[in-house]
Amino acid sequence: MFEDKTRVLLVVPQQILDRARVFAGSATTRLKRPVSLQMVLRAFIDEGLKRNGDRAVLANVEAQVQAVRRIRSRTGRANSTGKYRGSQKSKG
Repeated sequence: MFEDKTRVLLVVPQQILDRARVFAGSATTRLKRPVSLQMVLRAFIDEGLKRNGDRAVLANVEAQVQAVRRIRSRTGRANSTGKYRGSQKSKG
């Protein structure tokens, strides 16, 4: 089924992971077969991508973009005030 598989690291909020686990449990009961969290997440990604142009999907992506922008903005301000200095080499 997955001849051309690749691995990715997916970071999701605990609340989303919990909801996916509940879904996996419900699917296991309904289908009377084991359903893994990985199966559920693959299905969600696949079905979400089929909804090309769906306003809810686009709104979700936009919210994530905004969240990343806020986090990066705070990090940038912290760097510019000297709170964090990466691995800078000293001149000497």
